[in-house]
Amino acid sequence: VKGVRFMLDFMDTPEDVIAPAGTYLRIYFLGISGLLIYNMGSGILRAVGDTTRPLYFLILTSIMNIVLDLVLVLNAGLGIAGVAIATIISQFISAILILVLLMGTKDIYKLTLPDLRIDFLILRDIFAVGLPAGIQSVITAFSNVFVQSYINHFQSAVMAGWGCYNKIDQFIMLPIGSFAMASTTFVSQNIGAGNQKRATLGTKISVGMAVLINFVIAVLLFVFADFSVRLFTSDPEVIRAGAVFLHVNTFFLLFNTVNHVLAGALRGHGDSRAPMIIMLIGFVAIRQTYLYLITHYVINVPWVVGFGYPVGWTATCIMETLYFYYRWNHPKTV
Repeated sequence: VKGVRFMLDFMDTPEDVIAPAGTYLRIYFLGISGLLIYNMGSGILRAVGDTTRPLYFLILTSIMNIVLDLVLVLNAGLGIAGVAIATIISQFISAILILVLLMGTKDIYKLTLPDLRIDFLILRDIFAVGLPAGIQSVITAFSNVFVQSYINHFQSAVMAGWGCYNKIDQFIMLPIGSFAMASTTFVSQNIGAGNQKRATLGTKISVGMAVLINFVIAVLLFVFADFSVRLFTSDPEVIRAGAVFLHVNTFFLLFNTVNHVLAGALRGHGDSRAPMIIMLIGFVAIRQTYLYLITHYVINVPWVVGFGYPVGWTATCIMETLYFYYRWNHPKTV
């Protein structure tokens, strides 16, 4: 919470945006434990094949979040603070629902408070897989902060257009994340059962389905780019800027789809470190090198900065695919 101002300054956030952004982030970070509990609980359920109930909880609390936004912002007049409060209330409710479900089940994953303790052998295995995956998420967010810092040098309409693009990008990431989690669960279950062939087939099907779905989404977003941005704003300049980012980046998201599904399969195989390193190289080293060189020595315009995303996705996809096939064919040498 105390580092919020530093983080916003680091991104070259305009002065008129710092105050509301700081308010939102401070409140959000104070309530982030609810999100952590929900994610861990839903991960347990997915590991045993239950993907529907976490989804129902997420849908319920998302609707609740929207309703609370309207109540706290429009009725209570809390502004940006109301949006943040609505978010953390919804997250805590999702955490409570997950905990009630885990404590009420009669299956082997039942959560009983008296039995809660640290098993250091199991903790070591959890960290071996979970820590690199967590760092991978941090790398993604960290890299996005760098891109945002370049975007913040342009006029406010471009910044707003980039914000609209990122909202749409988050929507596109939903099926990508779902297939990545499914790939992790499917591969780990089949590797545990000694069925390498089925794990390989499942990974290929996951990649194919995810790419197909996101290709359809990409076509729709490319064709209806203006309409998509108009869902978030009525400002013509913002719509124009957001549509440009969509036209430039949308189809390259297919590379990012492959990245996440293959990384999920590798994690299911017990290899979390390599996807983390690959993403560090592609999303941070290559992307930031591109941004620095292109903006300082070639041209500095919004779409060129936004193209930093596809550069990172494409480089990571090439490395991830090559490593995946090597890892899959030489499991004992990695």
